[in-house]
Amino acid sequence: MKKFASLLFVSILGGVISIGAYKFFSETPEKVEQASVLEQSSYMPTNFVNNPTSTTNAAVAGIDFTEAAEKTVHAVVHVKNKITKVAPRSIWDLYNGTGRPQTQIGTGSGVIITPDGYIVTNNHVIKGSNEIQVTLNDNKNYIATIVGSDPSMDIALLKIEAAEELPYISFGDSDNAKIGEWVLAVGNPFNLTSTVTAGIISAKGRDLNEGDNLRQSFIQTDAAVNPGNSGGALVNTNGELIGINTAITSQTGSYIGYSFAVPSNIAQKIVSDLLEYGDVQKGLLGIYPVRKNSKYALENNLNEVNGVYVDKVAEDSGASIAGIKSGDIISKLDNVKISKFSDLSGYLSSKRPGDVIAVTVLRDDTYKTLPVTLTKEKVAVSVNLMNMTLENLTSEDAKKFQISDGLKVVQNNNQQLYKELGITPGYILVEVNGKKVKTAQSLKEFITSYGEDQIRILAFLNPKGQYERFIFR
Repeated sequence: MKKFASLLFVSILGGVISIGAYKFFSETPEKVEQASVLEQSSYMPTNFVNNPTSTTNAAVAGIDFTEAAEKTVHAVVHVKNKITKVAPRSIWDLYNGTGRPQTQIGTGSGVIITPDGYIVTNNHVIKGSNEIQVTLNDNKNYIATIVGSDPSMDIALLKIEAAEELPYISFGDSDNAKIGEWVLAVGNPFNLTSTVTAGIISAKGRDLNEGDNLRQSFIQTDAAVNPGNSGGALVNTNGELIGINTAITSQTGSYIGYSFAVPSNIAQKIVSDLLEYGDVQKGLLGIYPVRKNSKYALENNLNEVNGVYVDKVAEDSGASIAGIKSGDIISKLDNVKISKFSDLSGYLSSKRPGDVIAVTVLRDDTYKTLPVTLTKEKVAVSVNLMNMTLENLTSEDAKKFQISDGLKVVQNNNQQLYKELGITPGYILVEVNGKKVKTAQSLKEFITSYGEDQIRILAFLNPKGQYERFIFR
């Protein structure tokens, strides 16, 4: 009897627990289903609750982005870059020097700047293309031609032929853009067409210090920019084009907080040069600056200088003729404040040879303003590095070593490099600090901007075509 009572009690208890559990779970079906959906979805939905007491939301609510977005979204296009290469697909192709065509598709964005179809984009978006296809916001497709480009500033100009006038964006004045100002980034990230994101200008005159683009002067924003946004528009709340989105800083390849745009004043000047002259006209001031954090700057307590410290002045340059001297500190160009070298190089990138600019310098605790006529930039064919003379490759050198970039050592007066390391005339310099050396002009610009003391690694091809790498400590 006791055994039966125990079994009956256990049975009743189990039933109560089962009914209670069923009632609990059956009354919360939405939570279970939502959790399941979120786990399977690759896009995480978010909710926004407008809180009128929040100062942040109140600040955003006071700005209307809809007009700027409407003005710009139809003028930003999707750019597809078709690259076809012949590559070996088997060991027999490799042996016979044959192959089959392989096609790669790259994507980016572009900005229509005239009603007759001129489009600004990044040079890296269309580099190496065999065919460029442009898709408008209304899904119409066109084949574009390349008018010209400036690889040093990563800007290219395209042209499409349309039967009707196209929506376009007018250039704004990027010099008047202010830190903290609201901006929109418009483009096609991840092939998602007509995407608009908002942020503020975080900094101006930003130099990413890559070493292969010494005229950098980016607008930095926190508007979300991802792969595919390259070449798209950065606009202010009036819908004016103030930049061409170009780069992000990321360890993952996707947006993590900051993006960078070529200022519109620079892009507009490049476009004008390409249309009027067929190439980019670069005005030269004629000074050799001391870069911050260089050995010289640290040793001479110049790291705290607010402006650009003039180390040397080139002979017969506009700066020399105007009376700028070594030791001067450039604080203004026209009415634009100059705090660092990228401010100076960015402003000069919007000027041409023959332009006259007012240069304000600090000399002996006194400010002087001098009119300087910019001169035409001369392209160097040879350069001196560590007491070695190097020249651009000849066609015979390029063919012999099967390379397109590099500099040939024609004279070496550096006894350590000559006797101890064996670098003799005939060696080909191919890399500096791990980056390819393309021309004498690019190496000269690197030395001018950063100094020889920043060089840590040199890589050469010896006369037999063997790769040799030297590290300096």
